[in-house]
Amino acid sequence: MDISIKSSRVVLATDSAVKKLQELKLAEDSENSFLRMGVKPGGCSGYSYEMFFDTEKFEGDSVEEYDGVDIVVDSESTSHIQGATLDYKEGLMETGFSIDNPNVSRTCGCGNSFS
Repeated sequence: MDISIKSSRVVLATDSAVKKLQELKLAEDSENSFLRMGVKPGGCSGYSYEMFFDTEKFEGDSVEEYDGVDIVVDSESTSHIQGATLDYKEGLMETGFSIDNPNVSRTCGCGNSFS
């Protein structure tokens, strides 16, 4: 994916990611839920991503709003994913969310962690 748009957002979400998040949020049946996105120590390369629906925001969280869906990143994860793009693909070979992160220097062979 080639995105040359410069953004001050912590995470840029593609239209397909926003559409899928809207569907998932509707299935959550919670008007107050949002996607929490972050990194945690782990995996063979040092860090792994975590994404889940949450309902509680904390001081220092970065909040990005996309057509009724908030993406929230905690302050400790911001430097690891600043400028990342969240995408969603649905096809025969690949279905799911992907993160294109300009801060990643290497990934592990399984693709589940990065440094």
